[in-house]
Amino acid sequence: MHATRFLRSGYRTVVKPILFRHDPEEVHERMVRVGVFLGRHPTARALTSAMFAYRHPALEQEILGIRFRNPVGLAAGFDKNAQLVNILPSVGFGFEEIGSVTGEPCPGNPKPRVWRLPQSKALLVYYGLMNDGCIAAAKRLQGKKFIFPIGTSIAKTNSPHTLSLEAGIADYVKAARTLADIGDYLTVNISCPNAYGGEPFTDPMRFDALMAALDEVQTQKPVFIKLPAEITVEHMDALLDIAGRHRIHGWIPSNLVKDRNNPHLAPSEIQGKDHGGISGVPVREPSNEIISHIYRRAGKRYLIIGCGGIFSAEDAYEKIIRGASLVQLITGMIFEGPQLIGEINRGVTALLRRDGFSHISQAIGSKYANEPIDSPLP
Repeated sequence: MHATRFLRSGYRTVVKPILFRHDPEEVHERMVRVGVFLGRHPTARALTSAMFAYRHPALEQEILGIRFRNPVGLAAGFDKNAQLVNILPSVGFGFEEIGSVTGEPCPGNPKPRVWRLPQSKALLVYYGLMNDGCIAAAKRLQGKKFIFPIGTSIAKTNSPHTLSLEAGIADYVKAARTLADIGDYLTVNISCPNAYGGEPFTDPMRFDALMAALDEVQTQKPVFIKLPAEITVEHMDALLDIAGRHRIHGWIPSNLVKDRNNPHLAPSEIQGKDHGGISGVPVREPSNEIISHIYRRAGKRYLIIGCGGIFSAEDAYEKIIRGASLVQLITGMIFEGPQLIGEINRGVTALLRRDGFSHISQAIGSKYANEPIDSPLP
């Protein structure tokens, strides 16, 4: 614990003030280069693991045939081009999700396209699915042996050429086929708020058509759906109803929020910034509400990966007791430091012990232990 406090103090007082003086996209690119360098060298990986990683048998799970050392993953949006798969296990992550990867290479939206909102403990993100495309990602990962589970997140290329229903579906299918045999699970991102044409596949009829096409892709990987943060109960129920007709194994609540009136946003930080979605603390409550609704309505029929606003073990644990088997983060690590991953895993272990659980599986959905779960859907 002393080492963890030292790392946290060093990040807060020395590293973070320096990083936060520079453009966030520039800092991100530099951190990726550092991660790539460290990941190439066994000694660097071992030292990183000794500094940051935490393991405990109470956190280990086998879900859908995939073995997770711990429940904390890196969300899609950080390792856009699958460059950090070698170093992230040493940082302490239990899994990661690359991408989102699109059918075609995508330069993203014009710069600047990411801003820090320190009072809100959030990021304003307008990347627009910048990535090298599915073929480049497949070449980078083909034949690699992964130390931990890898999710491959796919999305529709941010381009007017994918605006029609047929072209958009074809773009998803190309990415899914290209990555069909790579990684451990597939995420279908229907909720990027920063792409051309908005979020067309959150519409139930279009979602049904998309999933019918993806059902034809030959893959053994489980399939997850990345959800928007601002979704009504009725809309979520419609998607759940449709999901029963398709090869869908779980949900990831949620993507970025768009509402500038979110109570956790400092108005002065967001004024005049009309483009982009917001990560971090403003996503926490919407994400938690969706997790609860899915778990209470669909129970154990689906795996839930909770994403949004995780800055502490308590934040992660709240998602777990609401029904999430796994959690993901990005923004919390940026604001709190890379030691946060180990802190969360250590803290969740302590919270399990506090509540009388010997294993994380016993805590999943425990908030609703006295309620009927898995009731029939409309």
